[in-house]
Amino acid sequence: MRIELSAIHYVYLAFIVFILVLMIKRRDTTMICVTGIFALGLLATGTLSGSVSGIFNSFIYATKELMSTIMIISIIVAMSRVLMRTGINETMVAPLTRFLRTPSMAYWGIGFIMMVTSFFFWPSPAVALIGAVLLPVALRVGLPALGAAVAMNLFGHGIALSGDYIIQGAPKLTADAAGLPVGSVMAASVPLVIVMGLVSTVTAFWMMRRDMQNGVWRDGLAAAKTGAGGVLGDEHAPGKVEPAALHPKARQWLAILIPLLFAADVVAMLLLHLQGGDATALVGGTAVLILIAVTLLAHQNRGLEKVTSYLIDGLVFGFKVFGPVIPIAAFFYLGDAAFAELFGEVLPKTSHGIVNDLGAALAGVVPLNGIVGAITLAVTGAITGLDGSGFSGISLAGSIAGLFGTAIGSGTATLTALGQVAAIWVGGGTLIPWALIPAAAICGVSPFELARRNLKPVLVGLAVTTVVAMFLV
Repeated sequence: MRIELSAIHYVYLAFIVFILVLMIKRRDTTMICVTGIFALGLLATGTLSGSVSGIFNSFIYATKELMSTIMIISIIVAMSRVLMRTGINETMVAPLTRFLRTPSMAYWGIGFIMMVTSFFFWPSPAVALIGAVLLPVALRVGLPALGAAVAMNLFGHGIALSGDYIIQGAPKLTADAAGLPVGSVMAASVPLVIVMGLVSTVTAFWMMRRDMQNGVWRDGLAAAKTGAGGVLGDEHAPGKVEPAALHPKARQWLAILIPLLFAADVVAMLLLHLQGGDATALVGGTAVLILIAVTLLAHQNRGLEKVTSYLIDGLVFGFKVFGPVIPIAAFFYLGDAAFAELFGEVLPKTSHGIVNDLGAALAGVVPLNGIVGAITLAVTGAITGLDGSGFSGISLAGSIAGLFGTAIGSGTATLTALGQVAAIWVGGGTLIPWALIPAAAICGVSPFELARRNLKPVLVGLAVTTVVAMFLV
């Protein structure tokens, strides 16, 4: 079926290119995104009032989409504040210092723990579970906060989510679209996920070590304080914790009990088959109960007021982090279902959303063979991931892979897996700033700086993985 592109598609694509250029040049993109929303609204409605209203409505849409992430980050930060003030955090992470003694061990240790955890209940809850526990250890042994965020991000939102071998949400979507059994896509993705994971994480580690040795590393905490990605207050920085009154024995018992409660969450997720928002809600509710219990024990008569105070601190932090992110996310959400919801059915009747149309159009103008097929699926997957949701475009990647596989006569599963890997690595949380929020916020770094730090390793990994896929097709 021929894909019909309108002026809206071309304007959207032009703004994407402009935004990517500005991000590479380390310039702020908020104003450009707002301008893009206005331009798209003007084309869609043909009225000044409609385009102006579209800006505000797109902000509301983005906020609703991101609210669960804002809340889980805010609650985890609030809980972390009271754990740090009472000294429970120090007691809790002390045993881990024997395993994470150097920056290198901290990078790989955090990465592997994040990957294993993310396989079972996806990366965002995993970040919330392990970030507050392992980050102080990593900082103490010399791993920058930004380096810890990179490790958590690449291993969790990259390796674990792109394979998704336990929950199997991603391979089911792509396999159904390609007309294949889920098992065949999962099997075909194994070598691609391994290659992508090894190349990207090793490249990121090498770049981090090189920059640290050359003295040009941009410290994560400093980036978070001065950049666009939110502010960590001084009390959230290591070494500036004012202990609250808590008996040493109580501190030790709580340091044991809190990890056990989160471990119980993991067990509950597995037994009850909780994933995505349900898993996040379980972690968030547990964090709120821990916050209340520890605050009442530590502050006693002032506990009621302090619970509210900690929650306010967490919410202020969460919205500071998301302040510059919401306008940018609002623009990219227009590439999917948000456009029709905000501006009506003004796209061509054959449209499946601006981003998906652009990806399908790309696949429609290239010749069908193995080499070009692999390149096209990688690029198409990456393009569909630009809206910050790695899952929104992987069905398109699966359908295009089916077309190429049929024309070539083989390699459908490999091409499907390649499109899945590209879409999720780009949109699932390693390159798009608002998709990076969980790891960035927990580690206290700018999501924009984290996206720039991930850019080269992920692009190198995608290039190598695409070449490997050419030989496997």
